[in-house]
Amino acid sequence: MKINKQKLYYLIPITIGKSVSNFIIEIGTVVSFLLYAIFNALIPPLYINEYLKQIMRVGWASLPVVGLTAFFTGGALALQIYSGGTRLNAESAVPSIVAIGFLRELGPVLCGLMVAGRVSASIAAEIATMKVTEQIDALTTLGTDPIKYLVSPRIIVTTIFLPILTTIGNIIGIFGGFLISTERLGFNPTFYIESSIRYIELSDIYSSLIKAAVFGMIISTMGCYFGFKASKGALGVGKATTDAVVFSSILILAFNYFLTELLFRT
Repeated sequence: MKINKQKLYYLIPITIGKSVSNFIIEIGTVVSFLLYAIFNALIPPLYINEYLKQIMRVGWASLPVVGLTAFFTGGALALQIYSGGTRLNAESAVPSIVAIGFLRELGPVLCGLMVAGRVSASIAAEIATMKVTEQIDALTTLGTDPIKYLVSPRIIVTTIFLPILTTIGNIIGIFGGFLISTERLGFNPTFYIESSIRYIELSDIYSSLIKAAVFGMIISTMGCYFGFKASKGALGVGKATTDAVVFSSILILAFNYFLTELLFRT
């Protein structure tokens, strides 16, 4: 079978253009989905029980994984910085680099990725199951807006509580670095604390909270959006869960760069 090369050359730009067009449409759909959910969160009724339920699931239940991840990462970071610092006779920089590194980057990013793996997957699986079993259609039949009932509480709670989780993770991570540095590397505890506090600026703290809030919104939006898109039974639920985690993680890393560029532009 002969391939018409001239026809193929015409099809390539069309295929690329269609892919770009679909990508732009998808972005617009996600943004509209998010804005609609936020707008509905401001209008009564508020479904307080759903908000309280999400606070326990997103906030309290995520503390163990965030705390353990932050603690061991802080300890490993202290060891790595000390090991590299000995080559440059800069061992004294360990406290300040651990504190600044956790506040600016590691705290919000690690917390975002851990919560994305746990919360975004859970949200997508729950809503996708409701979608394929027609429970969402039942809500609509009963006169309840499924976006307002299911999506708005998850987006609002995750956006508010991820900065709180990140703050706790930052404290635990810096404490992990402190514990390893004082017990394993021989640092004086008073010197370590003074060095950490001396170099921390207000911009390091608020940048961490801003990043965490954006990451929280990304996590919940991806979970809800792919959950509502699910179809084809159990296969669709699995695909929705996978897509939610993958896209949440990619967007967290991408937005982390853009937010760093915006907040720390020199």
